[in-house]
Amino acid sequence: MKSVAGASKELELLVQMLPAIAHKLEGEQVLDVKTDSLVQGDLILIKPGESVAADGIISDGESYLNESMLTGESVPVKKQSGEKIIGGSINGNGSLKVKISHASKDSYLSRVIKLVEDAQKTKSKTQLLADKAAKILTIVALASGFLTFIFWKWIANETFVFALERMVTVIVICCPHALGLAVPLVVATSTSLSAKKGLLIKNRTTFENARKITTVLFDKTGTLTEGKFQVVRYQSFLDNVSAEQLLQYAAAIEQKSEHPIASGIVAKALELKLSFPDVIGFEAITGKGVEGIIDNREILLVSPKYVREKFKDSQMELNDKADETVIYVLLDNEIAGIIALADKIRPESKDAIRVLHESKIRSILLTGDNSKVAKSVSDELQMDGFFAEVLPEQKLEKIQELQSKGEFVAMTGDGVNDAPALAQADVGIAVGSGSDIAAETAGIILVNSNPKDIANLILFGKATYRKMIQNLIWATGYNVVALPLTAGVLYKWNIMLSPAMGAVLMSLSTIVVAINAKSLKV
Repeated sequence: MKSVAGASKELELLVQMLPAIAHKLEGEQVLDVKTDSLVQGDLILIKPGESVAADGIISDGESYLNESMLTGESVPVKKQSGEKIIGGSINGNGSLKVKISHASKDSYLSRVIKLVEDAQKTKSKTQLLADKAAKILTIVALASGFLTFIFWKWIANETFVFALERMVTVIVICCPHALGLAVPLVVATSTSLSAKKGLLIKNRTTFENARKITTVLFDKTGTLTEGKFQVVRYQSFLDNVSAEQLLQYAAAIEQKSEHPIASGIVAKALELKLSFPDVIGFEAITGKGVEGIIDNREILLVSPKYVREKFKDSQMELNDKADETVIYVLLDNEIAGIIALADKIRPESKDAIRVLHESKIRSILLTGDNSKVAKSVSDELQMDGFFAEVLPEQKLEKIQELQSKGEFVAMTGDGVNDAPALAQADVGIAVGSGSDIAAETAGIILVNSNPKDIANLILFGKATYRKMIQNLIWATGYNVVALPLTAGVLYKWNIMLSPAMGAVLMSLSTIVVAINAKSLKV
């Protein structure tokens, strides 16, 4: 009972994360209404320290939100105007106005809870095997009991009471309580633990099959990489201007731009704690870059193409690589230096690949990028190979090709174009926020795009299956010893179990199964 209640409690904690009351904004008025009554388009106020009442988009305000119970992400996430937030996350010190994107019954948290409930109710092949074994054990228990009674009463000519006592003990000790609990307890525990860590199991059989995986195909952008531009190197070509000063100028101008490259440059300057000088005359040059004036110096941040066109007679070799996005900095119409950005590899990626290798699982990169980029990422992470310049429809073909060679393939994807490949893979894993179609097709959903979660998922799948098998072995194995003893095969040596001892052993087997299930860890 404690094991079942513990697993159910995890689900209750998810349910309780949504507050019962929300602060609805109607003009200048703030009305306290039931969270269930919120509908799409409503505007609500989230005060500091409160739980977010529903999924929505921030219309005003900025704050850090704790999403650890929802996504497994331990670090609070900065959210500002225009960004999505998840119902159930906990607001930090800022005050937010949020426009509801859908009612609470359709919220992310509600879908998670339904997924967990459905997964806990779903019977996998192992559960069906356990049910079948329990049915057989029940028949064996009754048959053994009656045969024991017949033997002692009419063959061994013992008293009726003695024969009845042997029959009852055999039936009691063979009662399939432990077998009935062996798999369901592990299922309830693993599903709840998974949800808390951001691993959402839609299909129990797919999850159990994770132990068979021999090859994992990784999407690159947003899975093995950060999915956003980051400065990887910056360099000055002038003696009187340092590389940091160049970056400082660039960040000051780019902070007025909304481009992803601009965000990467600004983030690097903030990381180095550089100050931002005043910019006048900021202007975006369509298709070329941006310009502004700092300290009476004209500064342009432009593309290699612009430099090639503007400085045709220059002897300078353009310092750009195929796997980088390079921005050239011009000071007073002179090439002053470069800032190179790339979609940086996640720190966790190398660990994820290492864990897979330790488990004798191959890792292959599957990307639409060019071969140079693919090889660079694959080599840095010490992966087993890569497929580059793969079109969406070719992903499915690559999986079929591996399967034809006897590989048990897991595919990770997050887009609409990944859906066919996710369906074809033996284990489909939708990563990150992803698309609804990808999530529908996959058997497992990873809330974060952390590649280490994929390795953890496979290891957890193996651990879960081991627990199931351990429980099945214990729940049936002890009967092999206990049944003959209770039937009285060692009676002439005065070794025999009483009905009370049979009941104790039967209860003990159930307790062992429950404790073993509870010891499962992610």
